[in-house]
Amino acid sequence: MNSMQTKRGLYPRHGASRTGYLRVSDLHELYYEESGNPNGVPVVALHGGPGGGSSPEMRRFFEANTYRVILFDQRGCGRSRPHSELRENTTWDLVADIEALRAHLGIDKWVVFGGSWGSTLSLSYAVTHPERVHALMLRGIFLITEAEISWFYQEGASRLFPDAFERYLAPIPEAERGDLLTAFHKRLTGDDRQERLAAARAWARWEGETLSLRGALRTPPRFDEDEFLDAFARIECHYFINKGFFEKDGWLLDEAARVLKGRIPGVIVHGRYDVITPLSSAWALKKAWPDAELHIIPDAGHSSLEPGIVDQLIRASEKYADMFG
Repeated sequence: MNSMQTKRGLYPRHGASRTGYLRVSDLHELYYEESGNPNGVPVVALHGGPGGGSSPEMRRFFEANTYRVILFDQRGCGRSRPHSELRENTTWDLVADIEALRAHLGIDKWVVFGGSWGSTLSLSYAVTHPERVHALMLRGIFLITEAEISWFYQEGASRLFPDAFERYLAPIPEAERGDLLTAFHKRLTGDDRQERLAAARAWARWEGETLSLRGALRTPPRFDEDEFLDAFARIECHYFINKGFFEKDGWLLDEAARVLKGRIPGVIVHGRYDVITPLSSAWALKKAWPDAELHIIPDAGHSSLEPGIVDQLIRASEKYADMFG
């Protein structure tokens, strides 16, 4: 593959050529789509959040003539149904959904790609079904540890962005600010529609204002749509208050060391100044999983569209196209 064709930027846009819905339970139905070459290297791209929904930009890390790109909207978000649903919505439900989609599409093994929460889900799938994974492409490592959640949602990042943090706090009375996760969860799962939306807007804006090294993104794509915000904030908070549905703090890192080491190759790309998911998580993962390449981008934050992050993800995409094509 000619690596200069992208100039180390995103590949040209290519639309979904095949779409559908997959029933995964009596309650949930997943929207999925395929693009690129039906005979190419299969890759499943797992979106962030949880609750963020898939984006057409996720296809553009993969050359359309080389890859068979599969996107889907995880339970409760995007075009999956029912919208903003928290019942039957856990990490392990999503891992089962990925495996059901793989079988439905007749794929034996695939590359698994994900950033932020997508990295969490990618790792969770890989340690559960390692025999189905060619390689992992991960960005913005997030392990859903208590330390990570506390850093961003309680105290830590607040010291770097006190102005944005004050806006995040706004819907929460002072008496409840000692446990912000619980305070937001109460409002995001409550019956008061206006209170629920106010909490969702504050929650999402906090992430938007800290996402990129290029400056505050107060309205990233869809962050001004109430329906999107409701699912995004509710599902994120649901997962975080339940500690990722892992059996103990640090479980995912322990399993990565046990299962992935010596078995699955991977690339980890992480911004040096990522405030949402600090570099310490990627560093710990690399130590637990020495087979992975770690690329620390010196002038990047959390966003997948920071130029240095795009460059390294494209390099990984080309590498795995050559390796598995």
